[in-house]
Amino acid sequence: MPEIRSFRALRYDPAAVGDLAAVVSPPYDVIGPQLQQTLLERHPANVVRLDLPPGDTGDEPDERYRRAARTLAAWRSAGILHRDPRPATYVYEQTYRVPGSNVERRQRGFFGRLRLESFGPEGGVLPHERTLAGPREDRYRLLRATAVNTSPVVGLYADRTGRSAAVLDSIAATPPVTDIEDDDRVRHRLWIVVDDADPSGASAELARLAGAGPVTIADGHHRYETALRYRDERRTGATDGDDHGYDHLLALFLESTAQTLTVLPTHRLLRDLGDGGVQALFTRAAELFEVRDGVAADELRVVFGPEGRASGTFGLWTRTGGAILSPRPTAFDPYLPAGGSTLRALDVTLLGIALERIAGIDAAAVRGGDRLSYVHDAAEAVSRVDADPEGADAAFLLAPTPVEAVVAVAGDGDVMPQKSTYFYPKALTGLVINPHEW
Repeated sequence: MPEIRSFRALRYDPAAVGDLAAVVSPPYDVIGPQLQQTLLERHPANVVRLDLPPGDTGDEPDERYRRAARTLAAWRSAGILHRDPRPATYVYEQTYRVPGSNVERRQRGFFGRLRLESFGPEGGVLPHERTLAGPREDRYRLLRATAVNTSPVVGLYADRTGRSAAVLDSIAATPPVTDIEDDDRVRHRLWIVVDDADPSGASAELARLAGAGPVTIADGHHRYETALRYRDERRTGATDGDDHGYDHLLALFLESTAQTLTVLPTHRLLRDLGDGGVQALFTRAAELFEVRDGVAADELRVVFGPEGRASGTFGLWTRTGGAILSPRPTAFDPYLPAGGSTLRALDVTLLGIALERIAGIDAAAVRGGDRLSYVHDAAEAVSRVDADPEGADAAFLLAPTPVEAVVAVAGDGDVMPQKSTYFYPKALTGLVINPHEW
């Protein structure tokens, strides 16, 4: 079973930085160059300098990571970041509107330390998605230089007793230590729960409930695999059997049965098809799907929007028109991957097969990224095709992957195709930082 602990977080001192909203950021993997520059200019102590450190002209290959380490040390010395005096669990609440809709939701969880363990069928930590070498190497170099976890892995756990929800509700009824709103108008609140090692306290109870069964990684696979590599490197040559800070990493734990978590769809944009390739999408799609063509863009936006009912069907949009695609019974059977029934039935699995069969975009092309890109909003996907004749040639739209399917796939020991899930909202980076210290 997973081992979860309280810890002494590094946190910003509001007296030193002023408005905390100015120094936090989204996680590194959703920050593009323009947003990175905005964050750098927003505040000299914005956490992006640690989590996604900028490079300077003439830098040596690892210089930006070393610069992040020097910045971290300077901020600690200056009191910009301070370490909490006692181990704690950090309860976290996000209140938000589902993008593109009027649906408002709230999710609660807690930050803690998760003891690292290698993946395996009997393990307590289960992955659901493959990773890429480039992001793994980037995160490894940053971790090696700084020895802190700046942003968390997000883990799902199931507590069907409802007890963890009750504990979180009770804590959230008290005043938070942090209450800020981000650029997407998501409200973030944070509470510090110190139990002084009391086994009957709220901190220990939350850890016990979340660790009673497997934890499924919802977000942060690259961070987790990087932490494993770093742990193994640090253990090399060690002679003691003691527990060390590098044996753990920062995690946000979310209960997945008593609250509604939001997974956004990840629509596919195809490029470099040519006129003949675009026309072939419609004709070849009939090999795998029942095709209802002549579908207007407005209908696709509704059916595949945040309040639509698209599960089990796919949308196709090109500058020559649109269609709704329904998989033909047994048509996909010869091409399905090995694995459990949940993986084989996923919309993202079927779409991956379809992209290879009717558009020639195989796994290697997906990894290369030259012919395929992704957006989370159906209206944006349609607009990207319409607006730029030199850009996307076609959009394939699909429904989001259900949270239950994520847990089931991980439980079967399977992994999903790339870009299968996008959990929303993202946990803010900079609310709590986990140093590899006791």
